Amino acid sequence: METFTRFLYEFLSQFFSGIITILKGIGTGIGQIFDFKSYQMILDAYKNDLSMPEWILVGIAILCLVLLVGMVLLLIYLLIRKYLKFRKQAINQDELLEEVASLNGQVASLVKEKEDILAMKVSQLGLKPGEDPTVEMEEEKEEQGENGIRFAKLNTIDEEYKTYKIKDYGNSFTLPELCENFRNFAASKLRLYYTIDMMRLFISALASTKLVILQGISGTGKTSLAYAWGKFLKHDSCVASVQPSWRDRTELFGYFNEFTKKFNETDVLKEMYVAGYTDDVYTVILDEMNISRVEYYFAEMLSILEMPNKDEWIIELVPNSWKSDPKNIHGGKLKIPANMWYIGTINNDDSTFMVTDKVYDRAMPIDINDKGKAFKPIDTEAQDINYSYLNNLFETAMQENQISQDTLDKIELMDDYVIRHFRIAFGNRIVSHMKKFVPVFVACGGDEIAGVDYFIAKKILRKFEQLNIAYIRDEIDPYVEFLDKTFGKNKMKECIEYLLRLKKLT
Repeated sequence: METFTRFLYEFLSQFFSGIITILKGIGTGIGQIFDFKSYQMILDAYKNDLSMPEWILVGIAILCLVLLVGMVLLLIYLLIRKYLKFRKQAINQDELLEEVASLNGQVASLVKEKEDILAMKVSQLGLKPGEDPTVEMEEEKEEQGENGIRFAKLNTIDEEYKTYKIKDYGNSFTLPELCENFRNFAASKLRLYYTIDMMRLFISALASTKLVILQGISGTGKTSLAYAWGKFLKHDSCVASVQPSWRDRTELFGYFNEFTKKFNETDVLKEMYVAGYTDDVYTVILDEMNISRVEYYFAEMLSILEMPNKDEWIIELVPNSWKSDPKNIHGGKLKIPANMWYIGTINNDDSTFMVTDKVYDRAMPIDINDKGKAFKPIDTEAQDINYSYLNNLFETAMQENQISQDTLDKIELMDDYVIRHFRIAFGNRIVSHMKKFVPVFVACGGDEIAGVDYFIAKKILRKFEQLNIAYIRDEIDPYVEFLDKTFGKNKMKECIEYLLRLKKLT
């Protein structure tokens, strides 16, 4: 045993002596690093032999050593700090776990207490043993909801229009008179000045589609034009200020709150419901409509308004029917009124989204980039207009002023040219819009080629912006020559101005 003890002592001494030697070496090394007296002695030994440039190098060497030591100390500090932070997080995590465990225990206690209370109520509710009292409560709540009122505002409209009869205003104006009357009203009553061409474009746009887009630089009167139209019709336009958060149709129509059992009715929905009772003309303004993506919140409306049969313009508000639902909501569905237009305003800047082809193809864009010049108007009052009369004017104009076959042939040639040189084509939807827009523009007092020119510039050539302008730059001048040759010199002013402006961007 004595021999083993000596062996163990010598064996462990060898190990721990090595550790002590390491620690001594580290201590000696640190002491040597910070032995400033030795550094001073070395400098004293060489100071008489060093030249000025060498002294500069000495200074640099000393600075580098100081930086190196500083970086090592900083690294050690950061490692210690990181360790302490990690340690603190671990302690906090343990405390949180203990708190969660405590809360779980309290929840279990509360659940048991709830079960005890419900068990005490079984006899009062008249339930059989083993039945869940919460099921009975839910059924009772649902029954109360169906007997309640979820469309409070629309039900109020039903009461207001209970005895309403559609009014015949005895309209007799023509489309040129409508343009002049609206222009004079805006100038005399609202101090808003627009050219007669702008009035013709606006009325023609209303005839061609239910969605009109007013676009251009800020401050030129886009929203004011739509606002003035509502005032002129004696029905103020319903303004829906689009927000960046709009993502779906609930922003326009509202939604059913499952908790309160009420439908959150928007002003747009109310305006639609009122329009369904009358034969008047109504307008909804989608102010700054591209501050959110139009194809998100207006997608369903784009599809509905595209249907040729207006009886199919139906939107589902709720999935079921209640006894207390408004008169004109059948099976949770509401018919979109044909006597309502949707006018969107667009500002093209960094805060907005680009309007996609899906939207542009279904709408009629109108550019407003110039402020109207003041003129002396004829004092004109607002007037009541029957939708049926206005729609009849549009349909009559489309029949009597159909685009001439000669112009249609030229449009066909232009279509072939654009496909061949720019790989862009337009479909039947755009042609259908053109056959509505141009005849009404002519009926309003405009020129056929001028109407075709404006329509092509805003609906077809706009697609050139999707192309790489640098690649088509050399094709622009030949295309301008083609337009002059086909339609007549300077007849297609809007198209040519747009193409030349596009060329400048390269």
